Order: sequence, then structure tokens, then C-alpha cells
Amino acid sequence: MAEIKAVLFDLGETLLSFGTFSKTRLILQGARSSYDYLKEQEQPVGSFTGYFLRYLVRLRIRYFLAEFRGKDFDSLALLQRIGRREGLDLPREQWEEVIWRWYEPLSVLAETEPDLPGTLACLRQSGLKLGIVSNTFVNRASLDRQLAGLGLLDFFPMRLYSYELAMRKPDLRLFRIAAERIGEAPPHILFVGDRIDMDIRPALDCGMAAALKDARTNRGKPTPAAAHRIQLLSELPALIEHINSSATQLTRA
Repeated sequence: MAEIKAVLFDLGETLLSFGTFSKTRLILQGARSSYDYLKEQEQPVGSFTGYFLRYLVRLRIRYFLAEFRGKDFDSLALLQRIGRREGLDLPREQWEEVIWRWYEPLSVLAETEPDLPGTLACLRQSGLKLGIVSNTFVNRASLDRQLAGLGLLDFFPMRLYSYELAMRKPDLRLFRIAAERIGEAPPHILFVGDRIDMDIRPALDCGMAAALKDARTNRGKPTPAAAHRIQLLSELPALIEHINSSATQLTRA
């Protein structure tokens, strides 16, 4: 047992909870919002039906390939390639607005625990480094915009999104890269996630401590013996204090 000096968080269903939703409805909302924005910019997008089908088919193909290959893709880069082939001409900041319009209907569903900023402030004030490690094809610009809107972005100077690398969780290389970027050896890192297969087991295999935030995805699955379990992120300050106290006692012994 080693002293915890950094905490890495999964994003979806750990820091943010989205609950159940209709993917079809959200995709339609995102397509309409992005289409309307492009029309406002006087871009040659044609009919809404054609725009929706062209982008939906390409996104779904890339999503299927990402699942098959175990490598996420950059949704913003994909939309830029499609749009440029069709004659769309936008600066970077407007492309980021387009991809945000696709993601926004899902982003507004995100919920956080009561006083999550207070919990994170407590962890940071105790000297812990905080970071995010997430499997996602959503571009950094959209995710950072969402985190900023929730008052969470400044807590996480290290944010590692899988589409930026040629790998995704549970690949142990991703966990090792996260440890390097946050500047602590794996035994001094606590990884907090909601999935045993994607978060907890690989974190433990990498040499980190791990805390499982109970979620529907784990019903009926045995929790690894070395993992801690929490119901709420607000339990983390006390859990880490307990781990560090036990580590100190072992060192003295």
C-alpha cells in the first residue's frame, strides 16, 4: 500500500451521469442544430435530409470501425473532412461550434453529484493532483466546453481522451501514459471509474489503486478484491485519508 498523490477519473457515469436517453432523438436534435448553424454561415449544406443522412452514415461507419479496431476517432476531424469535400469553408472555431451543436443535446443531460466542485476542491487542497482518462470520440473542444460550463474544468489540468491516441481503455498503455502525464508512479495513483472491465481491472494491473463507483454496468459482476467501492465521489476524501494513514503506519512499522 502506497500513499495516494494523484486521482484519475473516468468521465461518463463517474464524474458525469447521463442516465437513459433516446439516441435517435439526440442525434436528430444535434443534426438539426448543426445544420441550422451551417445555414446561418451560408454554407452549401443542401437539404436537411441529405445533410443528416450523409453525416450519420459516415459517423456510424467510423464508430463501427473504432469498436472493431479498439481505436477511437476524432469526430471533429471527421466532420471537417466530410465538410471540406462538400465545399464547406469554415475557420477552426466555427468547426468547433459545429461539433458542439452535434454534442450539445447529450451534454445538457449530464448530471453531477451535489457539490462535486466542493469534493474536488477538498482533494486538490489536500495536495492531490487530479486528472481525467476517458474513452471517447467526442472532441476535446466540446468536452472541455462542457466541463467549463459545469465549473469542473480547472480542477483537471491533465485530461487524456482516447481518440488522441491509438489506443483506448482497457489497454494498459493508456494507464501508463496517464501516469506519466500526471507525474506520479502508478502505486501513488487512485483510479476512479464505474466499470470493472474498462477501469478497475486495468488500473490494478497497471499497479494503481482503484475505486469502483457503483453503477448499473456492474450488477452481478464480482469486484476485484483489491478494489475499493464507493457510492458517491464525496466519499473519496475520507477514503484517501484512510489509505494514506495506513500507508504511513506501514512505513513506520
